[in-house]
Amino acid sequence: MSTATTDVALGTVEGATPEARGSDRPPGRSDLGMALVFIAPAAFGFLVFYLYPTIRGIYFSLTRYNVLGSPHFIGLGNYTKLFGDALFWNAMKVTLEYVFLNIFFQTILAVAIGVLMQRLTKSTVVRAVILLPFLISNVIAALVWFLMLDFQVGIVNEVLADLGLDRITFFGGDSTAITTIALVNVWRHMGYTALLIFAGLQTIPDYVYEAAAVDGSTEWRSFWRITLPLLRPILALVLVITVTGSFQVFDTVAVTTRGGPGNASRVIQYYIIQKGFQEGQFGYASAISLVLFVILAIVALVQLRLLRAGESDLS
Repeated sequence: MSTATTDVALGTVEGATPEARGSDRPPGRSDLGMALVFIAPAAFGFLVFYLYPTIRGIYFSLTRYNVLGSPHFIGLGNYTKLFGDALFWNAMKVTLEYVFLNIFFQTILAVAIGVLMQRLTKSTVVRAVILLPFLISNVIAALVWFLMLDFQVGIVNEVLADLGLDRITFFGGDSTAITTIALVNVWRHMGYTALLIFAGLQTIPDYVYEAAAVDGSTEWRSFWRITLPLLRPILALVLVITVTGSFQVFDTVAVTTRGGPGNASRVIQYYIIQKGFQEGQFGYASAISLVLFVILAIVALVQLRLLRAGESDLS
């Protein structure tokens, strides 16, 4: 046996691994400690601000509780009341209408903008301009549009009047309130969604389109046969984010219609806040919140399964 081989076997060569040197220190001990240090802040935040409130909310959903007294356990009483609550079902119907409008228009516009950026320009300035509405606070964006669409002095209705057209009660009509709120949020979020789509388009290799062009494929056919199928993983992510976010719309409603006129724009999140903080029914509001949580979890899982988010046609 050579001297070098003997030294390695004895663990005397400089730079040999702990196992080769016969170290008694368990491998990975220092890495585990460092990992726990980095994980600790996030774990603390999750426990304090997510897990504990969730468990407490589940408990409150089984009680009759307000800030003026102690929780009184009533079992499934809140859920029995919930399924017979006409306002709850109306709030769910309004929320579903909002989700459909928001997802439909936002996804179509985001895909169109993403493809146009991919085909026409990849300028950083253009991306920044498209993202700009998303950087504006939701409350500020809602207030600006609320003033612009005001029936009496809004610039949009002033233009309509100058053109000889009738003014529109954008936020004040039963049939227009939730549609207007949805379109305002489409305007604010479509740039961010478009950038996600654009990022997904960057992962599609050019040779795929070149091969399709050689076979005589048109731009429109390539879009349907190549672009959309290969965008499936990013589209699944986008749809999960946008759908779960749409179900939680609150601020735009709170600063514009406040659920009105009547119950035309009273979405489920606004109804929860109303029950919990305006009427003091924290137990009932917790029950509605838990039902909404279960609905969102089921919707997200179904989307991921149907869209096969973990698979890619490129592999």
